[in-house]
Amino acid sequence: MYLYMKQFVLFITIGLLISCAREPSRLHAVSGEQVPVNSVIIPDDSIESFIKPYRKRVNEVLDSVLAYAPVTLQKTDGELNSSEGNLMADIILTQARPIFKSRTGKEVNMALMNYGGIRNVISAGPVTARTAFEVMPFENFIVVLELSGSTVREMVQYLIASDRPQPMAGFQIVLGPEGDLRAVNVGGAPLDERKTYYLATIDYLLEGGGNADFLKQNTQVTDLNYLVRNAMIDYFTAVDTVKARVDDRFIKKMNP
Repeated sequence: MYLYMKQFVLFITIGLLISCAREPSRLHAVSGEQVPVNSVIIPDDSIESFIKPYRKRVNEVLDSVLAYAPVTLQKTDGELNSSEGNLMADIILTQARPIFKSRTGKEVNMALMNYGGIRNVISAGPVTARTAFEVMPFENFIVVLELSGSTVREMVQYLIASDRPQPMAGFQIVLGPEGDLRAVNVGGAPLDERKTYYLATIDYLLEGGGNADFLKQNTQVTDLNYLVRNAMIDYFTAVDTVKARVDDRFIKKMNP
């Protein structure tokens, strides 16, 4: 028994000495170098042959024609609203409505997106899935917010103060010759600040992007788990011709 205890103590002592002798690992430095990706790099034929069929299939899907645009739509063809911005807001409103209705039994009244989220024009001619990726490359999801009438008025002031035609749908802003607010109509009826409205927008704006801070205070949010890009593709698939124009959803009347 005594011999066993001596061996045990010796074993523990050696173990402690070894563990104390080892210093903990520490990161002393990080180094790296810039590797230019250019024609000097020789493609790997085995990798190229592996991905070739996948690339072919992806291109087939992206280039499949979904609809047709008679004219080029762009976000810069109007001062207060634009053809492409109107289309994008209309798509969000149109595609969000049935989903929100089925989940809550309530109606989406209006839609809002940000000017900067539109990244390319929709050229006249065939409209494809690739078009949707070029216009909307971001992974933005559609969300529906419950807004008080007073918050809707804040949104209107935000749009008036903007120096760009922000995409909007489902409501109308009318300014006077001096830029004074004359009317706000939602669904054809005057804004009622005592009512509750439902706004379809994107998660980027909900988080305060685009300086839309008035939306950050909202606590009643329904995430539709629906990418804006997918909404575009579904919309293009459903329509034969993609039509949009600068209209009277946001106007300035030149007569007093």
